[in-house]
Amino acid sequence: MRDLQQLPRLRDSLSYLYVEHAIVDRKSNAIEYITEEGRVMVPVSALCLLMLGPGTSISHAAVKVLQENGCMVLWSGEEGIRFYAQGSGETRKAYHLLRQAELVCDPRKREQVVINMYRMRFNEELQPDLTLPQVRGFEGVRVREAYAAASRKYNVPWRGRRYEVGNWGAADPVNRALSSANALLNGICHTAIVSGGYSPALGFIHTGKMTSFVYDVADLYKTKLTIPTAFQIAGESTTSVEKRVREACRIAFRQHRLLERILPDIDRVLEIVEPSAESHGEEPPPALWEELEEA
Repeated sequence: MRDLQQLPRLRDSLSYLYVEHAIVDRKSNAIEYITEEGRVMVPVSALCLLMLGPGTSISHAAVKVLQENGCMVLWSGEEGIRFYAQGSGETRKAYHLLRQAELVCDPRKREQVVINMYRMRFNEELQPDLTLPQVRGFEGVRVREAYAAASRKYNVPWRGRRYEVGNWGAADPVNRALSSANALLNGICHTAIVSGGYSPALGFIHTGKMTSFVYDVADLYKTKLTIPTAFQIAGESTTSVEKRVREACRIAFRQHRLLERILPDIDRVLEIVEPSAESHGEEPPPALWEELEEA
């Protein structure tokens, strides 16, 4: 019998699979996607994120087996450049969520998490008495420096981060490459957050959206992964940058062992200390009214 306290090992998963113009169905305890070119079996127990592009149909049985194996399902636009909806992954304990909520609601603890994130991103210490707007200012400077450095290294003109959600083609190649790479990174971080029992909505730097914490976590890796990868792809050619940057990101994520790092990095910035083994028993905690009666 499966241990209900255990979560899937995200570090052992494949990063993502993008499918379009295909039928996705269940095949035993796996899925297969069917196109005009044939059928391909996919071991969902080793898959982190399934991205469904235009022209895709998926069966109820396929969604069920994906959920049972903790694989996030994401409905996206062509070439994965837009995000429409997602299905939930698998989570079996609430300790991480409760700790995250505690840190978000305490201003001092929240500021410490923001400082931890900055330190991890840029390997630079900050003064402990800085306010959140000041930390955001320092962050903005470092990100602009990362864009400028990548522009010089790969000889790609850079006029700033500019794109229109409703007019994808109006953006220049490097901005389209950045958007595609960041969308992919966001999807993988979202999967890891849900897999680890955290809330995608309770952000520390970003706030007000259901994916605020996703943006916080993804930002930990942009300056080292998606920014240099996007500029490199745009510098090589301006043709099909979206498809090529996804392929390059897959290689970069594997080389940097991204799936092995995300959950430990989240635990580190939130200073998570796992409960003792005794608290992980199968007996449910007492109801609130039982605790009040005892008091």
